[in-house]
Amino acid sequence: MQKRQIMLNGIEDAKSFVTMANKCDFEVDVYYNRMIIDAKSILGVLSLDLSQPLTVEYAGHLAEWEAFLDDHSHVTVVA
Repeated sequence: MQKRQIMLNGIEDAKSFVTMANKCDFEVDVYYNRMIIDAKSILGVLSLDLSQPLTVEYAGHLAEWEAFLDDHSHVTVVA
């Protein structure tokens, strides 16, 4: 299992995220606080607070998926 932190900046990003997750032939889950959501569920993903970083856990590899996650990676900057 791999874990990544991402930020989705609104509904369009959430739709793109779910579309990409549905291309994966492996499980993809999103964690936020104590909630675990199936990343392939548009209603589940839209129920999350998209203004906060989300943790994505998945068990597989798809280059297009990895590129999407790279583009939406959440990096914490400490000043």
